[in-house]
Amino acid sequence: MRIGKIHPAAGATQPRKRRGKGSSSGLGGTSGKGHKGHKARAGGKIPSWFEGGQMPIQRRLPKRGFHNPHRVEFQVVNVGRLEAAGAGTVVDRAWLEAQRIVRRPGPVKLLAGGEIKHAITVKVDAASAAARRRVEAAGGTVELPAAKA
Repeated sequence: MRIGKIHPAAGATQPRKRRGKGSSSGLGGTSGKGHKGHKARAGGKIPSWFEGGQMPIQRRLPKRGFHNPHRVEFQVVNVGRLEAAGAGTVVDRAWLEAQRIVRRPGPVKLLAGGEIKHAITVKVDAASAAARRRVEAAGGTVELPAAKA
């Protein structure tokens, strides 16, 4: 057997359709596109959102809500993530960034997910009441910034 002697099995291949090459080719005239209309034109692709001319869904539905330009998005840290800190450690933003727990800018909020077993000092921008209880039950403290007057 030689590489130049290999051929596809009989009937496995078909000649490509040469559109627009005369009426006797079977694909002449309108080249399989019918008569006129958007899909007969060059570049006549219909976008997936087009609904055939009826009022589109994004215009049928009412506007709702707004985007608050003053929204503050907290980064969430669960109490269980602070278990890696040894007893007596001061957990602040610098420690959280060094541990790759906090990666984006913005305030940090402590939530009560997970357990902590040793006393640590946590300095964050906000904390839930349940998170404070968990840290204080382990003998630690939660320090929040002074409220703005």
